[in-house]
Amino acid sequence: MEAEVNDILALAEELKRPLVTMRQLAFSFDGAGAGDERIRNEMVSVSDRAIRQVNDLIRMKKLQDGYLSMEPVAIRGVCDEVTNEMTKLFKYNRRELYVRYQNRAKLVMANYELLKSVIYNFLLSAVHYAGHGEHAELIVRDAKGKIKVEIRDYGPALPMDVWREMRRGWLQKPKSIAMRPGTSGLGLFIASRFSKLMNGEVGAVRHRDGTSFYVELPVSRQMSLLGW
Repeated sequence: MEAEVNDILALAEELKRPLVTMRQLAFSFDGAGAGDERIRNEMVSVSDRAIRQVNDLIRMKKLQDGYLSMEPVAIRGVCDEVTNEMTKLFKYNRRELYVRYQNRAKLVMANYELLKSVIYNFLLSAVHYAGHGEHAELIVRDAKGKIKVEIRDYGPALPMDVWREMRRGWLQKPKSIAMRPGTSGLGLFIASRFSKLMNGEVGAVRHRDGTSFYVELPVSRQMSLLGW
């Protein structure tokens, strides 16, 4: 199974070239109408998101045998940065994103870029399933010496096999999710692997009206020493 994953990671750099080309072609698209401009913007947006995930795969390959730096990270700052990036995408899909901070602890031990990618990929899944005119939720709370970041959507139920893998702590490999065709199986794979690299715990909760994906990370010792 790990060899299969390594093959996927090895292909990531090859996938990046055509995506960059598509992005460049989108910028050269010279349609003058409002509809043409919308098409160009969507092409750029799709290629940007795909390139970001490919870059994550390339980073994953490099980190497998390398050193990962960990440091105290302000969790609300990371969430604010990602949600600001995602605002346009939620509006484009006519969805709302509600953010609730319920955490007293402020710092987690993490890698800033990997944590940002985890939250981004969970939100990328949720944007498809907030429901027209409805919402998705990002909730940050304390959880027994850890901080839990949870993304809740209101889409179809998560298939049992995917739920079991997420409950175990990570996805073995990227997979399509038939009941949730807009969900990025690749995004969930990236989020679960990056969380594991940071010694975080990921999981999913199946609701009657949707799914919650979450990551839990240890509270920074530095915060405790400072009395925060």
